[in-house]
Amino acid sequence: MEEAWVSSVWERLLSKIDGMKNELQHKSPHTTVNGVYDDMRLDWWTSGFWPGILWIVYDMTKDESYREAAWGWDERIEQCFVKPSNLHHDVGFQFLPTAVIKYKLTNDEDGCRRGLAAANFLAGRFNPAGKFLRAWNQEMRGWSIIDSMMNLSILFWAAEQTGDPRFRHIATAHADTVLRCFARGDGTVCHIASFDPETGAFIEALGGQGYAPDSAWSRGQAWALYGLANAYRYTGEQRYLRAAQLVAHYFLAALPEDGVPPWDFRVPAAETEPKDTSAAACAASGMLEIAASLPEQEACLYRNGAVRMLRALADGYATWDEPEQQGILRGGTGNKPAGQNVNVSLIYGDYFFAEAIAKLKGWENRIF
Repeated sequence: MEEAWVSSVWERLLSKIDGMKNELQHKSPHTTVNGVYDDMRLDWWTSGFWPGILWIVYDMTKDESYREAAWGWDERIEQCFVKPSNLHHDVGFQFLPTAVIKYKLTNDEDGCRRGLAAANFLAGRFNPAGKFLRAWNQEMRGWSIIDSMMNLSILFWAAEQTGDPRFRHIATAHADTVLRCFARGDGTVCHIASFDPETGAFIEALGGQGYAPDSAWSRGQAWALYGLANAYRYTGEQRYLRAAQLVAHYFLAALPEDGVPPWDFRVPAAETEPKDTSAAACAASGMLEIAASLPEQEACLYRNGAVRMLRALADGYATWDEPEQQGILRGGTGNKPAGQNVNVSLIYGDYFFAEAIAKLKGWENRIF
């Protein structure tokens, strides 16, 4: 029954993405306004997700129109390195779904070069005193965020690609800092950790896009469980897998009955608060990575949890029969404390939903 359901969703997904390909063209989408995707600047952190969807569909179907639509994105984003821009800790989100997957699928040497340039850029943000990757470019020189766990994959890939272990050393040092300063014993994580940039001393946890410093921002939980699962896949270090499982356990235990999380699991009266379908999609894809690392008896918990969330998204939040809606999933929440992008489609939610369904469909390559 699951196989038939996955095939059905995959076909509907292909139809939806085909329409997006015709409508979005060269737009760099982030969020929808009245159902229509915006067009952000190329140095915005979400610029890699739409081409990432295109590359996945190309890899699964070998339809050349998707390859052609995805091809030039890494070259476009690379221009942000040579002119004033605001690239920061999220270059993994931008170059893994463009340059790196392009190189993996086509052996394009320019894709490899651009991916390594992004890895070098990210490695340059490492603070050796505190053993963390610095977030953003403003005055918060000692801040690091949980989102960075997903960007570590570009460092792990660069270490494998070049044979230079420095990239891996930086990635594992940062992941260990996440275990020490972000992760809590109950399986939750904070969004932002603040350090003294001179001494590296941990100062405090901050709420960021979550409800409070001690709350459980659902997309932050997803970044953590997926990023830690990736760290295990690249290193084989059990501490990352066990930490990923613990975060996943909290996520599954805290899910409401309908299978889609609120934007923060610990916000008061969570049942009346906005959902975040992007958190569900990302967590589902991450749980499939955890499942792939475990024996079948253990794996079923995470795979079943992922399928439960994906079914809830496909049945209750997908815009299958709504051509006026350019996004795949409604019900995403970008930044609730700032009042930004609430109950909208988010391109990263669409990406992780497509990625997770592709995994269930048998996709063997990986972007993150």
